[in-house]
Amino acid sequence: MATTNGDTDLADGHNPQNGAVYDPTADPYVPERQSADDMDEQRNKNIAYQYLCHLEEAKKWIEACIDEEMPPTTELEEGLRNGVYLAKLGHYYAPSKVPLKRIYDREQTKYTSKGLHFRHTDNINYWLRSMEDVGLPQIFYPETTDVYDRKNMPRVVYCVHALSLYLFKLGKAPQIQNLYGKVDFTEEEISIMQMELEKYGIQMPAFGKIGGILAENMSVDEAALHAAVIAINEAVERENADETLGALQNANALLVNVDPEDKQEYQNELFSAKEEKKENALNKSLREGEVDSDVYDTLLTQAEIQGNINKVNIALEVASLNEALENQNANVVLKALSNKILGLKNVDPDNIEWYMKELQAARDAKGQRLDKDEIQASINAANAKAKSEKDLSKAVADINAAICAENSAETLKALKRPEANLPKVHDNGEQLYQSELKEIRDTNEEDLNHQQLSVAVQVLSAVVLINDALNTGSSDETINALLNPDAALDDVESDLSYAERYYSTLTAARQTKAEDGINFLTQEEVQQCIEIVNQTVHEEQERILAITAINEAIDEGDADMTLSALQMQYAKLNDVEPHEAVLYQKQLHAEKEKKAANSEDESDPMLWLDEIQSTVNSCNKTAADFNKLAYGVALINTVLSSPDATPESVMKVITDSGVGLHSITAECGAEYLKELTAAKKAKDLEGDEDGDWVCHTTKDGHNYYYNIKTNESAWVLPEGAALNCHQLTKEEIQAILTRVTSAHDRQLLFKSNEDKIITLQAHTRGMIARKSFHERMDFIRRQLPAIIKLQSWLKGVTQRRIYKDRLEYLNTQEEATIKVQSLARMMAARNKYKKRQQYFRDHVKEVVQIQAFFRSNQARNDYHILISSNNPPLKVVRKYMHLLDRNEMDLSEELELHGLKAKVVKQIRSNVQLENDLSAMDIKIGLLVKNRITLQDVVTHSKKLKTADMGRPASGIKSLSKEKRHMLESYQHLFYQLQTNPNYLAKLIFAMPQVKTTKFLESVILSLYNYAANQREEYLLLKLFKTALEEEINHLLIGAEKGSKVDKMMEIITGNPMVIKMVVTFNRGAKGQSSLRSILQPLVKEIMDDKNININTNPIDVYKTWINQQETETGEATDLPYEVSTAAAAMGHNEVTNRVQESITKLSSLSDKFLSSIIAAIDDIPYGMRYIAKTLRNSLTEKFPDAASDDILKIVGNLIYYRFMNPAIVAPDAFDIVDVGAQKGMTTEQRRNLGSIAKVLQSVASGKTFGGDSDHLSGLNKFVLNAHERFKAFCIKVCDVPELDDRFNINEYSDFVNPTKPVVYMSVQEILDTHALLMEHEEIVAPETDDRLHELLSDLGDPPSIQDLIGHAPVDTNEQQAEALLTNLAKSEISLTLTNKFEIAGDDDTDMVQLFIRTKRLLVDVIRVQPGETVPQVLKTPATEEQKDEHIALVSKRVKQDEKATKDDDKLQRTMSVLHDSKLPLESIKRKIEKNLATLEEAKHVSSSDNYQAMVTSIAHDIRNQRRYRNQRKQELLKLRATMNGLESKSGFYQEQIDFYNKYIETCMLNLQTKTKKSKESKKKNEAIKYTGARLHEKGIILEIEGLSENQFKNVLFEISPVALAGTFEVTAHFLGVKMDTVQIVFSDLLQLQYDGVAVMKMFSRAKVNVNLLIFLLNKKFYGK
Repeated sequence: MATTNGDTDLADGHNPQNGAVYDPTADPYVPERQSADDMDEQRNKNIAYQYLCHLEEAKKWIEACIDEEMPPTTELEEGLRNGVYLAKLGHYYAPSKVPLKRIYDREQTKYTSKGLHFRHTDNINYWLRSMEDVGLPQIFYPETTDVYDRKNMPRVVYCVHALSLYLFKLGKAPQIQNLYGKVDFTEEEISIMQMELEKYGIQMPAFGKIGGILAENMSVDEAALHAAVIAINEAVERENADETLGALQNANALLVNVDPEDKQEYQNELFSAKEEKKENALNKSLREGEVDSDVYDTLLTQAEIQGNINKVNIALEVASLNEALENQNANVVLKALSNKILGLKNVDPDNIEWYMKELQAARDAKGQRLDKDEIQASINAANAKAKSEKDLSKAVADINAAICAENSAETLKALKRPEANLPKVHDNGEQLYQSELKEIRDTNEEDLNHQQLSVAVQVLSAVVLINDALNTGSSDETINALLNPDAALDDVESDLSYAERYYSTLTAARQTKAEDGINFLTQEEVQQCIEIVNQTVHEEQERILAITAINEAIDEGDADMTLSALQMQYAKLNDVEPHEAVLYQKQLHAEKEKKAANSEDESDPMLWLDEIQSTVNSCNKTAADFNKLAYGVALINTVLSSPDATPESVMKVITDSGVGLHSITAECGAEYLKELTAAKKAKDLEGDEDGDWVCHTTKDGHNYYYNIKTNESAWVLPEGAALNCHQLTKEEIQAILTRVTSAHDRQLLFKSNEDKIITLQAHTRGMIARKSFHERMDFIRRQLPAIIKLQSWLKGVTQRRIYKDRLEYLNTQEEATIKVQSLARMMAARNKYKKRQQYFRDHVKEVVQIQAFFRSNQARNDYHILISSNNPPLKVVRKYMHLLDRNEMDLSEELELHGLKAKVVKQIRSNVQLENDLSAMDIKIGLLVKNRITLQDVVTHSKKLKTADMGRPASGIKSLSKEKRHMLESYQHLFYQLQTNPNYLAKLIFAMPQVKTTKFLESVILSLYNYAANQREEYLLLKLFKTALEEEINHLLIGAEKGSKVDKMMEIITGNPMVIKMVVTFNRGAKGQSSLRSILQPLVKEIMDDKNININTNPIDVYKTWINQQETETGEATDLPYEVSTAAAAMGHNEVTNRVQESITKLSSLSDKFLSSIIAAIDDIPYGMRYIAKTLRNSLTEKFPDAASDDILKIVGNLIYYRFMNPAIVAPDAFDIVDVGAQKGMTTEQRRNLGSIAKVLQSVASGKTFGGDSDHLSGLNKFVLNAHERFKAFCIKVCDVPELDDRFNINEYSDFVNPTKPVVYMSVQEILDTHALLMEHEEIVAPETDDRLHELLSDLGDPPSIQDLIGHAPVDTNEQQAEALLTNLAKSEISLTLTNKFEIAGDDDTDMVQLFIRTKRLLVDVIRVQPGETVPQVLKTPATEEQKDEHIALVSKRVKQDEKATKDDDKLQRTMSVLHDSKLPLESIKRKIEKNLATLEEAKHVSSSDNYQAMVTSIAHDIRNQRRYRNQRKQELLKLRATMNGLESKSGFYQEQIDFYNKYIETCMLNLQTKTKKSKESKKKNEAIKYTGARLHEKGIILEIEGLSENQFKNVLFEISPVALAGTFEVTAHFLGVKMDTVQIVFSDLLQLQYDGVAVMKMFSRAKVNVNLLIFLLNKKFYGK
């Protein structure tokens, strides 16, 4: 921990008690001289200590700005990574640019629980934009990855220091402290920081030079500014206020707000600041010894001087204001408040009285003078109060008027006005506010005042929230709304058990009102519903008490007591009959014993309400049934005892349903009478007792007594009563009936089934026969080999007999056989001859081809001589002269080539614009989801996407007015020089600010080179990259800085070299994208398509997944903790170790597969990328000759893999490596798998093994080291490519002999921007005075305006429309046909070259029409008339071709073909050729001694080049077509995204227009499951129920049933059979809780439930998993 120690002198750098930096020089036991290693170690510790001090300074400054405590200094770097503190800092000085609500994870809760999220980068970007807003020079800005990935945290701290000084200069923030030597750190903290700095190899920024850099970035004379600042410091040092004032007023110092009257205060403040700076510098020098010092280490910088001046001015003005406030001088106070120096906002002179009151109140509350922030707060408060008072009266009047007019919309609008100062008003309560307020006003019979409105609105708003809570379907929100004191509701129970009751009752009441068209409840109606629920709950509680009393009575065994309990009012049991009390007691007691037997609980169970009611109902039914039974049996006995009994009378009584007799047949009536009468008589003879009571026994063993005379019944035999033993019982009667019926049925059975008996006998006989057949078949199957052998012997005998008969016949017919054979041989010979003859007829074409081969052999020899001979003869060259002409195919291909170039450039521009618009659309839809912007903003941007097109066609120079053509021609000359001379653009790139370089690259450079659409432009672009890279590495910086751009090789990796970024951006574009796709797509698709690949090497994540999986699969709670804090703790479990090791093994295999594929695809890497890698390697070798080759190869590998390939592996969808639809995206697992592979490959490329925090990946180190050696060899091969000239076969004369001129397509704005940049940096780009660029820029003059260039000006439009029109015109594209103003350098030798070319062209025309063996022979031989006519026709044909080419495309005009001389007569041309040859011979370019063979050889070379050019053109066409197809495919993908976004927006609009009603009722399915609380507690699902002990869980029943909505379940809780509450749970919500690591949740607001085990139960019971 850092501690400030202002009292202790730490200048000697030794404070062992506090752990400061150890200084060996102060230790008498250490030798005075130190070794080099010791000195290096001490220097590194000093650097670490210095950086820790800067961290502490930044920490304290940020804390002072944002008024919030930050992490300790040693943890500050990690604490800054999420960007929250930086975004809050941006809000401090640029609140409009960084509103608090836009800061992601402002309270850092997500960061604390889950770590970094990609959206944390938004905070960093907000901070960067806030610095742009205040104007901090971009030289200080870090990259987003420097913060988020902790790549270069010293640069971040450096930026904070620069920002603090810059804001102090502007008077917007306090000055940062210098704590060097005033703060202590332990030796361990310093060592850890030292290792961190050495690990990342980061060069420490020059914190002490911030002030100087700020001054250099001002557009002033730096020398004059420096001199003025030194003069101020010297004047301050002399402590002369007048001299100091004079120095401050020096115009070169660029100081503002210097008041001569405050000169002494300036002197004192500046002197104090300077002394403090000198003390800090001295402290630093004493601690670190002799170090490189800077002049501003002891001098105040211009920013510090201005900041201290502002500090003095503000302090004086605040003091003056406080003094005026004490004197109650309002005019002086107003003047002070309006002073610009204070910079107070929103000062209104009309509110001065309010200001005086607020300021005085604030001063009295504080008890001392106010500071600037307190004054501003008082002003804001006073403005608010003044405005509120004025607007309040008008707002109240408007509200009353709207209420009287019964216009609910106007009433709502008036109530919501902030001026009304009313409680919050809700839009959906419009009708409620209108109706209730109107009723209140009518009751009062006058307008409502503000107090009445406030009270009424407060209550009504609370009622609106109650109605809103009902809409959500949440009982918790409903109870919270009811408990709101603003609702003024009485007797609302806060117990959550009432919540669902309140919700359901209120919902039912509102649905009833909805039938009348009223969709809201009033406060009075809500109160009524609450009273109903309270009464219902009270009755339920009384019912539970009644059930308890019933169970206790049952246990007592007293039937009367049980009857009394059953008859209790609140029990609400139905049909309790007093005379059945005994049966109730017996049956209830039996049910309770049965329940106790089935229960595993040792305690006495209780019968629930439904069980008691069911038992009562069962007893009543039993009593009724036995009453009918006893009566029926008594009636049967009576009939049997009667002498008049008949079969009909017996059948009538025995078929009575109340008796329940069965097996009765009508035909047996007489037999029944006979048997029953006999039985009755026998029964009468038994016993002597003849009582009135009979006994019947129930199935449960209870006796039922019935009086056969009085029809009375009882469950206990009355005292003194006697049983009658002469009555037949039901069982005896049933036995007789069954016996008689069975005898009758048996007799009928035999009579009616005689035919079936016969059939049965027949089946029996058939079964016996089949059995015999199957036995025979089994015998045959067993003897099958013998049977087959016997059959084969018989067939053999038969065939031998037939053969002998045939042979005997042939022997008797020998002469006939010979004759037949001779005829067959003759036919075969004849057929062979005819086939040979037909073969020649069929191959006449081949015969002719063979003959043509011999004839064409000479032609091929001639062509070979033309191609390979150094001196081909004229007669051979003449045969192929026609190849020099342009035919229709050439013209067509040229037109297609130029058209495709234009389309490719425009399509690239269009795709870039679409990509940017779609990225903006992503952000807007994300903000829409988060309710940050409105749907209308998204719709507006969507319309922009719909209207985006390819733009207007590019206009050429002919489309301009005559007076503008000269300017455009000058631009054509300028851009030709820029394109062909890479030094200009290479210097311009480094001359302009870095922030503009990327835009310049995208908008100008790539357009200038047509995105390398052909070989010439690719050659020139690569030449520019090569020159710029060498400029960046080897040359000195432009301007004041005199050091190398690259002081260390590692800056190529840790920094962001401009040219490297440009090269990678270009090669990942349209040309290189296909290469990346071909290399990586198969590998990436294999990873994405394989669902079994799940690489997770994070032990903590693996541990959490394992715990969740274990509980879900087993359904049992785990004994392990749900969270572990460190990876080591997670790896302590074998299962986690095994899973991580399995992922590491898979990761090693896949990484090796990726590496092998990348190495094998070396030829697929773009040539441009490989050539820049070669240039980088050569330049670094030259710059650092002592550097190891391995270190240089690491930098090359960083370029090829990390910068070029790695992003495409990590995010293949973003780089078109794989096709992902607009509605789909990559899963988290896919991104993690690819990210893990990329991480390993990055280690392979850099040669760094895993350790420290990644120690669990150390198993990959062996693979990394071995693979690194392979990768180094791969890097060497990557650099093995030919030079540009050899690759493209282009030289300085190529443009001179090309048939067409180069054309580029650029917008007007790009042309003007390039012109302006060249004018601004002309001396840097072209330092030589005789440079051609000066002449070209002089021809152009100052950069023109858009109107001056294209001749369009806004007419009759306002300023805004004019600006929009000019912006649109600036995007207009112009095609520039690049021409060289200077042609080729104009020396004598070049003139001869041009004469040679012209002569050659004339000679070609002559040779075409006049043959000859040598050039002199052709020239001296007179031409015939036919030859002259042929020459005239040739010239005419050429003219027509040129006219057609120029008409179709003016860029296809010939460069050298159609000259004036070629139109001369043939003989005149010959004479001119002879004259030119003589001149050339004098210059020794040709010789007559060899018949001007050099001229003939040059013509042959042109023929060969024409062929090469045509092949090259065909290749370019193929490449351009492929590129165009790829661009169109990408455009189609973007269009698919646009369509998807449009559908999304249409859906949003439809949802806004259509109101959907959600059903509040769901139908339960039959497959519900029920568990008691005790059973769920045993399973581990229920952990706790608030208010109930575990032995009461058995009285709680949970019923779980699915509802109509898929994945949703309804859980109902019963207590002692009484329904208590119902909740709905969504299965997907449970899975989300499990994913988030939530192990326990609450249900019914009381029951704690294990989430994993509940998921297991639902899977098992409802999904069969």
